This record gives sequence, structure tokens and C-alpha cells, in this order.
Amino acid sequence: MSFFSRFTKIVSSQPTRLSKPPQKVKPHQKPTPPPPPQSTIKLAEIENKAREIIIEAKDKAFNIKRQADVTAHNMIQDAGKLKEEALKQRAELEHRLGAIDQREQSVSNQEKIINLNLKNSEETKKKQLEKLERIAKLKKEEARELIIKAYEKRMTRDIAETITDAEKKAKAEAEVKSKEILVEAMRHGATDYVAEFTVSLIKVKDEDMKGRVIGREGRNIRTFEKVTGVEVDLDEPGVIRLSCFDSIRREIARVTLEKLLADGRIQPSRIEEIYLRVKKDLETIMHQEGEKLCHAVKVYNLPIPIVDMLGRFKYRSSYGQSMITHTLEVTKIGIKLAHETGANVNIVKLACLLHDIGKIINDEEGTHVELGVKLLKKHQIPQAIIDCVAEHHEDKPFSSTESVLVYVADAISGSRPGARYEDHQAYIQRMTELEDIAKSFDGVKSAFAIQAGREVRVIANPQELDDNQATKLASDIRDKIKEDVKDFPGQIKVSVTRETKAEAITT
Repeated sequence: MSFFSRFTKIVSSQPTRLSKPPQKVKPHQKPTPPPPPQSTIKLAEIENKAREIIIEAKDKAFNIKRQADVTAHNMIQDAGKLKEEALKQRAELEHRLGAIDQREQSVSNQEKIINLNLKNSEETKKKQLEKLERIAKLKKEEARELIIKAYEKRMTRDIAETITDAEKKAKAEAEVKSKEILVEAMRHGATDYVAEFTVSLIKVKDEDMKGRVIGREGRNIRTFEKVTGVEVDLDEPGVIRLSCFDSIRREIARVTLEKLLADGRIQPSRIEEIYLRVKKDLETIMHQEGEKLCHAVKVYNLPIPIVDMLGRFKYRSSYGQSMITHTLEVTKIGIKLAHETGANVNIVKLACLLHDIGKIINDEEGTHVELGVKLLKKHQIPQAIIDCVAEHHEDKPFSSTESVLVYVADAISGSRPGARYEDHQAYIQRMTELEDIAKSFDGVKSAFAIQAGREVRVIANPQELDDNQATKLASDIRDKIKEDVKDFPGQIKVSVTRETKAEAITT
């Protein structure tokens, strides 16, 4: 049922409202026409609205139909295109299948031809090998061995050339790298320590202190030189110079003089008292120096006797090179080399620190390497460190990388320009020889070589020698020096002092 039919049905089903009954018209009045009924007006409005709705609905229906027609047309076109593409793809697939079939057929034919050719080539190869065997009078296996040997020979030559080139390149690169490592290690081994060879300087506040050191008629300075065995030089302003080839003796004299200057009471008895006290305290001083050396390279908890012996390095030299300076340099260089090469740093550090400790031992026979190894074994130092010490002069074959590094570090420190002086070492030996000659005679209490070896001062024991014997002793020592010492500068003066001293103490 359409919208208009339903609307008409609804309207017709509504009850119609009748107008009022017509009034009677008077005879002298004209009748008034009745107004249109209300229902008629409403019906007309409804009908207009209905027509508008119907027209709008028809427009919508037309638009919908038109859109449906366009959509259907597009779908038909798309379907046609899909159909054409499907037909085209089908044709292409059929064409490809045909080409594949042809290719397969061609491959099959080629395979047959190849197999036939292989068969023919095998037969030809067999005939040629037989012919070659008849001509060369060699079998196939023998010919193969000859070819393989020739190939191996050529490859061996190529490999050898390659290896040689690689070795040359590696050596060149290693040389450059090793130089860089050594230079860097030497830079890290540089120390600011100044070696003292034969002279110590003591600053004085004023020149009056030098007068006290000299004493009345020079008795203080004579006593000081006799007791300490050093030469005192007061010529330079502001300082007192102590000269002695024996560094330990010179150090004792230096400390003694410093204490005397600080105390102010300078007299012969006081000089002897302070000297004996300082001599006893020397072990403490050397222990402190040993601790300084160990702490400088960050080594701790070493046995106390070893630390004490390391402290003696401060007062010893080798070929003019201060042993404490040399040891410090060697240790720093060894540590740097160990870091660069990946070796055990702790082993290298301790071995470098202890490698020359045998030079301090004077009361036993043997090389400093043998004495050092013996000492380290006594104090239960690890074997790896002992091996490095035993091998640092190539007395034994190197047993580890650490041993090689200790050897290299020692060589770098000892061979650098200005490190060692052969003349100084010869000087030390000459001075020691002069003192040993004087001490070899009976009745000699002590002997000191001073004035760079131009004078030997001998202290005689007054209980064993009298004045005449002291005079003869001076002549005997002079003759012995002439006989044993071939090279000495100019004249050597031998002075023998015989002194008696009586003491009494009130109680």
C-alpha cells in the first residue's frame, strides 16, 4: 500500500464535524453565506504535505535507483576487466608452460649430447693416456706423483717467499713498536734523584760556625777528620764540604756534623760521642731509606732485613752510578714494559727492585747474582722472582718473559748516556786499595785515603806500637804502596798518628 493510499485512509476514517444548523432568515434580511468548514482547510493542507512527501520520496527513490544503476554499471565494468585480466594471465601461463615444455625438451636433448660428449671425451682421454704412457714410459700414478711433486715444489717456494716477506714486515713493525715501547718505558723510568759520588755539602747559617768547627788551634777539625775519616773543606762560603769516596763513611760524617752544628757544643770528646751515636743509628737511617725506595715503587711488606739492605743502596755506587737511582730506574722501566707486554707486573716489579741486592753483601765470596739469589732463598722470596734475579745478567737461560724484561730494564738503565762512569769506579777501587794496604800492617787501628788518594792517614794503636815503630810503619806503608799501586797521581803522603788518651770520671 502506497503512502498516499494509507494517508487517504487515515483521513477518511476521521469523523467529520458538521457546522451548526442554518439559522432562519428573517424576511427583510439577505441570507449570509456560510464560512468554509475547518475540516476542508486542514484536509487541503494535509494533501499538500502529502504531495510534497510523495515528490520528495520519488526524488529519493530516483536518486537511489540512479546510484544503483551507476554502481551496477561499474561492477559490470570491473568484472569485465577482471575477466579480461584472468584470460590474459591464462594465456600467458599457457605460453609459459609451452616454453617450459620446449626448454625441458631442449635441456633433455642437450643432456643427451653432453653425456655423449663426456663418453667420447673419456674414451679419447683414455686413448691419450695410454698413448702418453707408451711415449713417456710412465704409468698414470707415476705421472701424477711427478705432477704433484712439481706443484708442491712450486707452492713451497711461494710459501717460503710469502713467509719471508711476512717476517721482514713483522720485524720492521716490531722494531718500530719496540722502540716506541722502550722510549716510553725510559720516559717513565726517569727520576729526579741526583746521585752523590764523593762530596756532601752542609749549609751553615754564618761563618762563625766554621770557626767553631775548626776549634782552638784546629783541634776540632783534626779530631773530626781523624774520627770520621773524611776530608773537611771550609773554603766555600756558606757551606762545609765533606769529601770521601766511601759514601757510608761520608754520610756518617755528614749527620755527625749536622748534629754538632745544631747542638753548638763542638769539642773533641763531643765529636767522638756524636760520631759513635750516629754510627749506631745508621742502621735506622738505612732502613728508612729502604722504606722510601720500596714505597716509591709501591712495594710493601718485604722482610725487614731486605728493606735494610735496600737502604744501603743510597750509600753505594756501581761504575759511578748510584745504586738507589739505578734500582729506581730499573723498577720503573720494568713496570712500564710489563704493562706494555702483558707480563706479570708484580713479579717484574719485585725482581727489578731486588736484582742487585747481592752487591751489598761483602762478607761472602761469589758474584752479586749468586749472593743475591742465596739471600732471597733465605728469606723465602717466590721462585719466579729468584729466577729473574739469577738470569738478569744472562748467567742462565731465560725461563720466562718476566726474566727478559728485568734484563732489558737493567740494560736500559745501565747503558743510557751519563749513567755510569768507568773513571769513578777506578777511582773508588784505587782509594780502597790504598786503605787496604795500610790496614794490612799490624798495629793499624784504622786508615783513611783522602785528598783524592794523595794522602793516606793511618791511626795506629798506641798499645801495640811506640813512636819509633809508628815512624817505621809509615815507611813500610809507603814502600808497599810503591810496590803494589802502579798508577797513582803524583806523590802519596802517608801520615801515621799515634795518640794516647787518659780519661777519669768522678763518681
